[in-house]
Amino acid sequence: MKALQLHPKDNVIIALQELEAGTSIAINDKTYTVTEKIPAKHKFLAEDLQTGGLIYMYGEVVGSVSQSMHCGQLINTSNTVHASSPYSYQGYRHQWEAPDLSRFKNRTFKGYHRTDGRVGTANYWLFIPTVFCENRNLDILKEAMLENLGYSISNPYKDYVAHLVDAYNNGQTLSEFTLDNPIRPTERRLFKNIDGIKFLRHEGGCGGTREDAQMLGKLLAAYIDHPNVAGATILGLGCENLQLQLLLDELKQRNPTLDKPILHFEQQAVGTETMLLEKAMTGTFNALIEANKIERQEAPLSKLVLGVKCGGSDGFSGISANPSIGYTSDLLVGLGGSVLLAEFPELCGVEQQLLDRMRNPEHADKFVKLMESYGQAAEKIGSGFHMNPSPGNIKDGLITDAMKSNGAAKKGGNSPIVDVLDYTEPITHTGLNLVCTPGNDVEATTGKAASGATLILFTTGLGTPTGNPICPTLKIATNDQVATRMKDIIDFSTGGVISGQKSIQEMGEDILELCIKTASGEIVPKAVQLQQDDFIPWKRGISL
Repeated sequence: MKALQLHPKDNVIIALQELEAGTSIAINDKTYTVTEKIPAKHKFLAEDLQTGGLIYMYGEVVGSVSQSMHCGQLINTSNTVHASSPYSYQGYRHQWEAPDLSRFKNRTFKGYHRTDGRVGTANYWLFIPTVFCENRNLDILKEAMLENLGYSISNPYKDYVAHLVDAYNNGQTLSEFTLDNPIRPTERRLFKNIDGIKFLRHEGGCGGTREDAQMLGKLLAAYIDHPNVAGATILGLGCENLQLQLLLDELKQRNPTLDKPILHFEQQAVGTETMLLEKAMTGTFNALIEANKIERQEAPLSKLVLGVKCGGSDGFSGISANPSIGYTSDLLVGLGGSVLLAEFPELCGVEQQLLDRMRNPEHADKFVKLMESYGQAAEKIGSGFHMNPSPGNIKDGLITDAMKSNGAAKKGGNSPIVDVLDYTEPITHTGLNLVCTPGNDVEATTGKAASGATLILFTTGLGTPTGNPICPTLKIATNDQVATRMKDIIDFSTGGVISGQKSIQEMGEDILELCIKTASGEIVPKAVQLQQDDFIPWKRGISL
């Protein structure tokens, strides 16, 4: 198949491979002839349009033409602008039936059970600074502890630089040499049931606004409370905006019955840096001995909380990877589990679809207010959701935000929306939840984990090396080419959907199998192996 029309209402056709000018394409008893070269993943018009004419894709408005255009022409940023339909809550107007669950009935995963009933897919210990002033101490602890406790990874690039130095000193021509398995985790972990020690380095906690400090406190409390976390060591200075007690108060408000070990030290109260680090290391080591006693046990799939995210998206994202994990999402919801769909700038243009899936008017009102206030704040500084597509998105066929958003929303599947969460708010209802975050890869994954995602599926068409400190992140490619070219960061490819070798349903089931193995610790995602512990707090300023 050379091209695809996604919906009968669509007046654009997607090129699945490069089409030369003059190529004829037959779709649904109609034949179209392209009038210019159409790169793979890009779109051409299926009808003539006058200036201002609307472009439909996925059956929705995704843009309008800024000049008169003819059938067969390539749509691009020079002739197309962002456009989307108005929206309002009109009550629940959605019908959904769970997919066939027989393959996964009574299936389980092996997770870490917490006393409050939640189940983690990993067991991490956290080191958290209340302020950036403690980042140096965090770096010292990281260097000292990871190596000796068996959590460090090899760094063959040191050998590479040594090779370059030797060549230079010997007057030889600098040349490349092959790195043998560049990154390898150590195999001598002291604590077998502690999956890692993570350091949440950040640049906040003082300066800025008090609101920034309070939001950071909520975020750090969410990470400590997370089911993938065994306990935490907090380092404070003493005079910062984010006072230690403020963080502890946020933690108590979030989970009044939390019984995890929480160690905390303030440098100005303890004294010297040496004394602070000694106390932190000794206390943490003793706590790790206790935390190591918990072991993985069987848990129903209903205990999984799946965060779905896309980044480095391409023209195939909304065709292969996103709808595939959307089917995975529907399977998990049907099994009683939960899914978090975020990235509010990338829900622009699909608001009505989402509102129609909300039974609760309060959730709809909250969603509209969050979307409108976010969009207005962006416009006040001369930006807007319409400026969301990145240069990489545009180059690969996603030329308007509504076009990108309609494909991005496919990650959430088709089940009803049970709740709308603001940034850092915890999930309390099983099913599909919306979470207010930016579209920015790391800010979004940071926010998903804060709301309780215990596993993240991250789709990419261009290749994105993103991970999270506490939430195992699986990278799902939209096409086989990027999966092969960037095999060191990609875990799974949905390219079979594009080639026609697999259906969306088959691919979605395969991805759920991958999730079960990852949640059980049988598969370690590439992002975890590479220690891609990306963590960026959102200050609620404008970030798209």
